[in-house]
Amino acid sequence: MIDNLFLLAVAALGWGLSLATYSIVARRQEWPMGALQIDFPAVPVLIGLFAISNALWFAATRGTEAGGWVIVLFGILLAVFWTGFLRVGSQISLFLAPVATVLLITGWLNSPLA
Repeated sequence: MIDNLFLLAVAALGWGLSLATYSIVARRQEWPMGALQIDFPAVPVLIGLFAISNALWFAATRGTEAGGWVIVLFGILLAVFWTGFLRVGSQISLFLAPVATVLLITGWLNSPLA
């Protein structure tokens, strides 16, 4: 059985963290940035922080025994991979992080444990 909420929480945390930190890393490494990250740098950071906060809230609610720490670990690893190896992957994170967050919240509210 696949735990979709677990996967969505990892995705929301990883993509949100990548989105929130990409402009800092991109400036240091002289990587390309999108128009939104150049013109309105607070918007991607706020989207990323919204995704991160919901994923961490879900992980904390789950607790250690149900994989809460694993969500955090895998989310951080996804962010490192997404930002470090894919570089411009943060541009698509503008779409993926909010989608994963909305699906996580929707699934979480509809779960029997909510």
